Amino acid sequence: MNKAKRKAVIAGNWKMNKTAAEAAELISALIPEVAGAGCDVVVCTPFTDLPIAVSKTAGTNIAVGAQNVHFEKSGAFTGEISADMLTELGVQYVIIGHSERRQYFGETDITVNKRLKAALAAGLKVILCVGESLEQHQHGVTAELVAMQTKIALGGVSAEELKNVIIAYEPIWAIGTGLTATAEQAEEVCAVIRRVIASLYSEADAEAFTIQYGGSMNAKNADELLAQPDVDGGLIGGASLKAPDFAAIVRAASK
Repeated sequence: MNKAKRKAVIAGNWKMNKTAAEAAELISALIPEVAGAGCDVVVCTPFTDLPIAVSKTAGTNIAVGAQNVHFEKSGAFTGEISADMLTELGVQYVIIGHSERRQYFGETDITVNKRLKAALAAGLKVILCVGESLEQHQHGVTAELVAMQTKIALGGVSAEELKNVIIAYEPIWAIGTGLTATAEQAEEVCAVIRRVIASLYSEADAEAFTIQYGGSMNAKNADELLAQPDVDGGLIGGASLKAPDFAAIVRAASK
């Protein structure tokens, strides 16, 4: 596989952090740090920060993403946000299937697939999260589980639509724990995902497909992780809340 055939994408997942005023401050600090980056840069903010994030990033190389989306266009879904609502704001990306959404809010492989198709239909780019728990990791079923999650999530998605999907491999045991998969472990699972894409679509589609690593990537380990042949970027949690740290990861991906 030729990494030159796909662009690295570094996306920050702010989770439930930053008021609108704090978001404006962080983005202002980030803009000069990542200007001219050799990779795509995305900030995925809480819903309440999206308007200011879209406004502050206008005319820059930073795209804005949401952290979730509902699969219906409208209706009696209190607290939910539709894809059309996001696109109207100027949002370009959305994270779907994050482990915290699956763990705390009852999202399943089936609802992830429904959300993904709704987002694509509305013109959003999707960062699809897959990954295993510590128990599943210890039982050695990572490859099977990640392959299953990928196949179900992409059910009914065409090769053309696939061009607007990124998959982020996030070992759940390495999110917010300080633990990180070794570069070799990250590469092994990202390679599994790429083989699944090839089996579902084609070798060419798989070669052009961006796969991120999303488990405690930081300024210190980014170089080693991003040097792996099948790791094309990162979905960054805690390190995305500090402009210098996030910028360091962007620089590592731009090499």
